[in-house]
Amino acid sequence: MKKRLLNSVIIICLGLLISCKTDNVEGIILKNTLVELQDYSENKRMASLIKATLNEDSEAFKQLINFPTGGGESSYNLGYVITQIIYRIGGNKTIELIKNYDSRDLNLLQGMINVGLEYGDNDYDGKMDEIFIKDEFPDLLKYINERK
Repeated sequence: MKKRLLNSVIIICLGLLISCKTDNVEGIILKNTLVELQDYSENKRMASLIKATLNEDSEAFKQLINFPTGGGESSYNLGYVITQIIYRIGGNKTIELIKNYDSRDLNLLQGMINVGLEYGDNDYDGKMDEIFIKDEFPDLLKYINERK
């Protein structure tokens, strides 16, 4: 009887711990597929990287754009996270953050921005935006292209 009760308590605690994953970090929305494929520690790590990036931490931003998502729709959703951050801190601050990135990281960032703008809902109207980096962040695109 005690063993069954202990097992029930452990299962309930694990369920609560798993349900504590966040899908919103200081207003930055993490879409469902991204959150669902993360375990608790990955979710907390991503939340920490988002917060640090919002505080203009270049290394955190690099880790975020290289964050393992498992591919597919989760990668698109990470792109959406990236574009929300860029809108929040601005294109010029983003350029400052990426000054020491190599061409691989810059290419990855550009790809993330492309999918985040096209498939994300950056204006929060419930629809994919289908917008492009050249229109939204022309200075950032110019900087990335000059550095690659």
